[in-house]
Order: sequence, then C-alpha cells, then structure tokens
Amino acid sequence: MKLGRLLQIALIAAAVLMLAASASASTINYTTNAPNTIFASGAGTITNAGLTLDSNGGTVSATLTFVPNSTSGVGVPSNIDLGDFLVVCAACTTQAVGTGDATFGAFTFDLVVTDSTDVATGEYVGSSGGGLVFSNESTISISWLPLQLGPAGAGALTGNFGPTFFIITSPTGIVAPNSGTPQGDTTVQGFVSSTAVPEPATMAMVGGLLIGLAALARKRRA
Repeated sequence: MKLGRLLQIALIAAAVLMLAASASASTINYTTNAPNTIFASGAGTITNAGLTLDSNGGTVSATLTFVPNSTSGVGVPSNIDLGDFLVVCAACTTQAVGTGDATFGAFTFDLVVTDSTDVATGEYVGSSGGGLVFSNESTISISWLPLQLGPAGAGALTGNFGPTFFIITSPTGIVAPNSGTPQGDTTVQGFVSSTAVPEPATMAMVGGLLIGLAALARKRRA
C-alpha cells in the first residue's frame, strides 16, 4: 500500500476518534428534582413533598432536608453534584454539653437522575440506619445502590443513557449542623462520563502514527 494511502487512512481514523471525543465532551444536562426523588420511608415524619424527614428521638427536634439539583449542565468527564442534604437542629448543643441532641431512625431515600440530553432516567436508592445529631456531631451515613446508572439501559427507569454513565459516591456522610457552607450542608457527590471518550493511550498512539507517517512522507518527497 502506498505511503500516501496509509497517511490518508490514518488521517480518517484520527478524524473519527476526534469526532467521537468531541461528541462525548458535549454538555450533559441532568437534574435530580423529579417528583419521585423523596424520602421513601423513615422512622420520623416525612414532610415537604417527601423531601424533609423529622427526627424521631432525642431531647430536641431536628430536620434532614434534601435540596435537589434542578439545573445542571456539565461536560464529560466531570465530577458532579447530585443534590444536597441539609440538617438543621436549632436547639442542639455540642456533644461536650450533651443536653441537646436529636436522633434520626432508619430511613431510605430515592434519588432520581433525569438525563435530559439522552432522554433517560435512573434511580439510586439510599439506605441509612439513622444516627445521632449534636450541633457539632453527626453519625448519619447514607449508602447507595446501584453505584452506576448507564451506559445504555443499565439502571434506567425510562429511556436510554446511550454512552453516558453516572456514578454516585457511596456512602454519603451527613455533616453536623454547624459544619459546612452553608452550615449543615452535605453535597451528594458523583461523576459523569461517556464510553465514547477515547482513551488517552489510543489518542497518543494515533498521534504518534500521524507524526511518523508525516515524517516519512516528507522524507520520500525530498
């Protein structure tokens, strides 16, 4: 096969890979504010359209509220914010004082991800054994399943994620009421990427091939 033909094939292959990378790097628009993002069960009272759980024990009262992510557009791959839990306990004292604490019983939480770019939805189910809250202490932790939604129909409730996939960081440890910014705020961390993203090694190999072929072509012409 002539060198010029080899160079042409290599250029076409590189263009295809670059187009795949460009497509996968486009913005993924997702939200977690679907109506079925709720506390699915809990020992305390569930209010605020299923987004707030009241404590059910201790000497004072506290609330744990989920604040969904309603407008998110991010390129892939990227770390992402799937929403925030906010724990509030106005009458809690420090653990050292020990006179004002609130207790949350076991609960479950359904977190629905709506991927509007791929027209697909998926659901993470969080479970917690509950825990104790002082103003400067929290023992609440939420474990999530599954850990990944997508690609394609994996973990989808509706639609298809295509090459996109979402990963959730598990467990989510709920911070104390006087910790974080704003205070009592815990972000549910995640990650979004795409199977269409060429691996760095593949891109490097193609780049090296192009450079080598170009050098050979110049040498032959000379």
